[in-house]
Amino acid sequence: MQMTQIFIYLQLLDLLTTLIGFKLGAQEASPFIRTLMHTGPAMGVALSKGLALGIGGFCVYTNKPHIIKWVTYWYGVLAIWNLMVMLHLAGNIAH
Repeated sequence: MQMTQIFIYLQLLDLLTTLIGFKLGAQEASPFIRTLMHTGPAMGVALSKGLALGIGGFCVYTNKPHIIKWVTYWYGVLAIWNLMVMLHLAGNIAH
């Protein structure tokens, strides 16, 4: 259950860091998310988070905690990546 909570937290963190990154000038790297962004940047990322949470819920429902565990690690790395991009862009803005 704790891994599921961390998964949900990281979805929110990824959403926030991605939106802040967009404000700083970052671009979306995922072709799938870029396709969703035709509805608008915030809506596209929100749709992707809804999809991720839906798949996560399905994994919980079908008792596949190992999948949640691996995906949670992935989103942890992704959140760190987003933070690094934000710091890099903020540093470029300051100069």
